[in-house]
Parts: sequence; structure tokens; C-alpha cells
Amino acid sequence: MRFGGLTAVRSVDFTVNSGEIVGLIGPNGAGKTTFFNCLTGLYVPTEGTVAFKGKVIPPKPHLVTQAGIARTFQNIRLFANMTVLENVLVGRHTRTKEGLWSALLRGPGFRKAEKESEAKAMELLEFVGLAAKRDHLARNLPYGEQRKLEIARALASEPGLLLLDEPTAGMNPQETRTTEELVFAIRDKGIAVLVIEHDMRFIFNLCDRVAVLVQGEKLVEGTSDVVQADDRVVAAYLGEPFEGEPGQEEAAEVEAAEAAADATAPAPKTDAAPEPAQADTSPEPEPAQADTTGADDTAPADSGAGGDTGSDGAESTSTTKGEAQ
Repeated sequence: MRFGGLTAVRSVDFTVNSGEIVGLIGPNGAGKTTFFNCLTGLYVPTEGTVAFKGKVIPPKPHLVTQAGIARTFQNIRLFANMTVLENVLVGRHTRTKEGLWSALLRGPGFRKAEKESEAKAMELLEFVGLAAKRDHLARNLPYGEQRKLEIARALASEPGLLLLDEPTAGMNPQETRTTEELVFAIRDKGIAVLVIEHDMRFIFNLCDRVAVLVQGEKLVEGTSDVVQADDRVVAAYLGEPFEGEPGQEEAAEVEAAEAAADATAPAPKTDAAPEPAQADTSPEPEPAQADTTGADDTAPADSGAGGDTGSDGAESTSTTKGEAQ
């Protein structure tokens, strides 16, 4: 399958026996869902053909369903405004013989086929644990039950091969365990199951065989132990491993560069330390004392003469300055 110059899937083939569960894993963008779309007629392969049980299937979804292949989707695709029972009845359309005129006239044959389809749908709802919610709208179901309803709708077409695209995506551990038990029960009915999943614990506990898809090509296929021990699978998910101690060469280069920089760097200049300041030990000058004796003696006598008072003040000031010096 090609999209322009990009080859999404190339020469991928699987053998899934009745009553067997095969897992399909790979990194994001490996081509897993594209492979499912090619199998079910949503994409028309640009090269090669799709064959099931030795017969080539035309790339049309209703013919693929008639041939015995059913699927679920990565993103839930239910009829949200239809009841749980009606959603399962939709999956029966390829297994009924009634046509347009029979549906319009609603004759005895049509009513008989409707009862048979409803009985079969109720069996499937009982099988997945949703019989008590037959009249609920699909949109009102919890997420985990919507996944179950989608599986029941796929089983309504009586497939020989069931394709599950990430059936446990977004589920909590309890819901994942319930889904695992449901897939085992489907396997026990003799239906072949091919499942895509990113939960490795779920896949390796569930599947009889696991295939790894990388860049559109099947890399390896085998038991869980074989796949987990394959270095190519580890490299596909985590990248190529380091040879030797990780980062050893880089660390040696950094140390060599630092040593070269230290050898060529000039010696730092050392400035002489300033001498400590010496305390001034010279005796402090005594505070100036103004000689006010003359002023006291002459002040009463000259209190009436402003000019003489200014003169005495000037002399007192000059005397004070002299003693301070």
C-alpha cells in the first residue's frame, strides 16, 4: 500500500488458524492500522491482493464482511443515537436474505428474519455482558462497555476472522483484564483473532503468536519469548544500543579539551595586597575654649552700645580661632 512516495505496507502476509490469537505489534507509524484497512476494503491496495481462505476478496467492505472478516476500530464507531440492541442488529445485515421490498412490505418472511436476528443479537449481548442494557442508547454506556458493544456488533456478522484494533486503549487494569477474558472466550468459539495493541503485557499474555511490523514490513513472527528476545525488536522500539559504555568517548573528549585549555591558559596576575592602614596616633587637639572673661566684664558696661558689642564679639571669635590652631 503506497501513499505517493511512501510505502506504508509491503508484502505482509499472515496465517491465522481457527481458534488462534495472533498479535500484531510495532512502533507508531509502522503500518498496523493501514494493514487492517487494506484487509477490510477501506483502502484499495496499490499492489497485491487480499485473500482469505484461498479466495481473493474484492476491496469492498460489505464483500469482506460477507467473506467472513469483521473488525473493530481504534476509535469507537458506534451509532450513538441507536440502542444497544439496534447496534448489534446492524451487524446482522450481511447474514439476512431480506431485501428492500421485503422490508417495505413487512411480510411473514421479514418478521421471521427479524425475530431470528433479534434472538441472535440477544445471545451476543448476553455473551459480552450487556443484555440488561439492550434498550440503552449507545452513547450513554461507559467507555469499557462501548468497547464490548463494538465487539458484539462485529461478532453479529458471524466472522471466521476477527480483527481487533487496540481493544484496550484507554482502559483501566480491571477493564483490560475483562477484555482479555472476552477475547479468550471468542477464541474458544473457534474464531481466529488478529489483534493490534500497544500494551505489551496484554499482548504477550493473550497471544499464541506475535508478529512485529516495522516500516510496513513484517520483521519477525513467533512466540512471545522469541519476539521479546529479538534484538531487532528492541532496536525498533528503543533505537540501536550503544557499543561499550554509553558516553565514554564523549566524556574522554571533554576531559582532553579541558586539559588542553588549562595548559594554554596564561597564569593569572596576582596583585600585591594593600598594606593595612596605620592608625593615626597623633594626639587629638584639645577642644577650643573661648576666653569669655573680658566679655563678661565689659558686657554690662557696653550693653547700650551696639557697635562696641559687635567689636567684642569679633575679638572673641578671633581669639577662639587662634587657640584652635
